[in-house]
Amino acid sequence: MNSKQIKNQREKGPDRSLDDRKDAFLFVILFGVVSLFADMTYEGARSITGPFLGSLGVNAKTVGFVAGLGEFLGYALRLVSGALSDRTKRYWLFTGMGYTLNLLAVPLLALAGAWEIAACLMILERVGKAIRNPARDAMLSHATHQMGRGLGFGIHEALDQIGAVSGPLVVALVFYLGYSYRAAFASLAIPALVALSIVGYTRMRYPRPHTFEAPKESFPERGLKTLGFPRLYWIYLLAASLLAAGFVDFPLLAFHFTKMGNIDPSHVALLYALAMGVDAVAALWFGKWYDRKGLPVLAVSTGVSFLFAIPAFLLGTTGWGGLGAGEPGKAGAVIGVVLWGIGMGAQESIMRAAVADLIPSDKRATAYGVFNTVYGISWFAGSAVFGLLYDRFLPAGVLFSILLQAAAIPLFLYIGKVKKEIVNR
Repeated sequence: MNSKQIKNQREKGPDRSLDDRKDAFLFVILFGVVSLFADMTYEGARSITGPFLGSLGVNAKTVGFVAGLGEFLGYALRLVSGALSDRTKRYWLFTGMGYTLNLLAVPLLALAGAWEIAACLMILERVGKAIRNPARDAMLSHATHQMGRGLGFGIHEALDQIGAVSGPLVVALVFYLGYSYRAAFASLAIPALVALSIVGYTRMRYPRPHTFEAPKESFPERGLKTLGFPRLYWIYLLAASLLAAGFVDFPLLAFHFTKMGNIDPSHVALLYALAMGVDAVAALWFGKWYDRKGLPVLAVSTGVSFLFAIPAFLLGTTGWGGLGAGEPGKAGAVIGVVLWGIGMGAQESIMRAAVADLIPSDKRATAYGVFNTVYGISWFAGSAVFGLLYDRFLPAGVLFSILLQAAAIPLFLYIGKVKKEIVNR
């Protein structure tokens, strides 16, 4: 490099780098705001879909099956959408289509007259999320490279959860004003349209987000690779799958609270808002900690949250949950959803950041798709088994949840140790 080139780099390089960082940060914020309004829409709905299905005459097994099947498809189809996103490089196309289906299915629940129709719409909402998430997360992984992936995904998750808190509060307000489930679903059309508008604006402003990150090789792990992914990725996938299988979906929690805890739907929505608020704080805190310490942080968060099923299910059922709260079950419900929120926040921020750190940029949407497919199968299987155990012998379901999550902890510690050894070579 000659003296003139050096001079030009000194004059232009830092400014361009600063502009790139600002643009990357704004990109993360814009998608965070999209997620805020998107989550306001579908998390507001999900706070009451369990009791809504119950009002249409179904039992816990059916609620667990529908919720689990929705989560399964919401993750399994990401294998296809992720691979197609990487192959076609049409990341924005998949993101836009997915958000449209994901968000518009929610207000249509107001028109569902039978549980089968409601179940189909709940599943379609998850399918839309499956279409959009690998492409969106791949684009976010490029932008978060500029600021630290744990922090970047943590910021996105925190904004996401502001919406997840606001949605159930909107639903609670609708119930407080004396309206029905259908009015609550219809009110969520407003944030859905706002989110879709911001997606369109972000697409016009940043048509090529992959330019935020220079292409690089995969994580330098020695040994054989499977499907082009390093061995640590597959061990990480196993650990995450155990965690997913043991982590109960919120519709089952909501079903239990209304059935056993004498908690009305508006209070269930408030509990979900509390869980999402805890989720937002946990995502930021654990995400920032992940940038410093790596995957052992996920072991810590799991160690904090994996006992959530005890207060959430057993305290309210046995009557131990009063604890001075005035009504049996409410204190247990609060403790349970706080722990549940901690686990959810750490998973939503750290898990996406870790995939990006293990996989090169040109295979990242595919890696997210594979990861979420296996994760979703595990979530579906775990929810279905827990629903069956709930109807037959609830303590067995709680033990099932605890043991599977606990099994993931040593695997996260192992991955963190091996990764640190590789980096220090």
